[in-house]
Amino acid sequence: MDPTAGLEVYLVGGAVRDRLLGRPVRDRDWVVVGATVDQMLKLGFKRVGHDFPVFLHPDSGEQYALARQERKSAPGYHGFVTQSDPDVTLEEDLLRRDLTINALAETPNGEVIDPYGGLQDIERRQLRHVSPAFNEDPLRVLRVARFAAQLQPLSFEVAAPTLELMRGMVDNGEVDTLVVERVQQELAGALAGARTTRFLQVLRDCGALARVLPEVDAMFEDKAARAELCRALDRAFELEAASEVCFAVLTYDFAARSGSGTPDEAARRVEALCERLRAPRGWRKLALAVTRQYSCYMALADLSAGQILELIEHLNGFREPALLAAFCQVCAALSDDGPEAAARSTRLQAALAAARRVDAGATASDIR
Repeated sequence: MDPTAGLEVYLVGGAVRDRLLGRPVRDRDWVVVGATVDQMLKLGFKRVGHDFPVFLHPDSGEQYALARQERKSAPGYHGFVTQSDPDVTLEEDLLRRDLTINALAETPNGEVIDPYGGLQDIERRQLRHVSPAFNEDPLRVLRVARFAAQLQPLSFEVAAPTLELMRGMVDNGEVDTLVVERVQQELAGALAGARTTRFLQVLRDCGALARVLPEVDAMFEDKAARAELCRALDRAFELEAASEVCFAVLTYDFAARSGSGTPDEAARRVEALCERLRAPRGWRKLALAVTRQYSCYMALADLSAGQILELIEHLNGFREPALLAAFCQVCAALSDDGPEAAARSTRLQAALAAARRVDAGATASDIR
């Protein structure tokens, strides 16, 4: 028996938005109106939310949340008091959401419920806040920038009043209360399958880039450096590169191209950024590899077999071929020399394959 039978349930948020936009629907979230925690538990749902009642469906594993309202009680992302009870309506639940295109709901029979103009904003290609309460959550500044990046192919723009609210959140210090883990998560979302240049530009337009990525914001002051960075990031997007590849492109540009000194000094700048962002280990490893070895890679045609082998060893290519492949992809985005980049990657991969075919035991015997 379906445990949702008899409940007032609505599909909400991104699943409704993406279906209307013709985009793939990856995750489905549901809101339950008029129910209690005890009722959900008795129906077999598993509670997973700590700050407010969120449950997992016993069969599908999809998330079901009780309709709720929020009231700002302190600065920052966690500064909210949540009310969730059977009297909270669907419209009240949708009112707390960030953008009108995310404040849509759908009944089980496919009827779209749109109390705040989300359908009109989809037609107008606008990212517009639902209510003035938007400015109570600093994470929304990053989310709007990420949506602008993800929906750029569909020509979405940030509505002027929403951008003004975002500027106010920067000016009043609300953005400074963001916890680093959430910054890193939103950056990951913007680096994966989105126009990262658009993400950075929206943050700069509202003044938030200087607060969350001051190293990159400084690059935007230099027209040539900004253009070079944007071209490299756009090439990474066209390569359908993973988030760690895009991050390495970003860090190389600010640490090496916009700075001065040796690769080791540039690597120290990358280390400092990775530490501040608490970047995932894979991001850090690839970014440092590119910072230290990019110039050597660009000179690959002039390297001897021994020097190429040394480069492979620096990249730990024998144990981590995926790292070497990602390194080549970053360098292709940075170099902007098309066929030459492909030739360098082919040569490096061929050298790795040849080295692996060598009989290590015979080689050791020869050395003795």
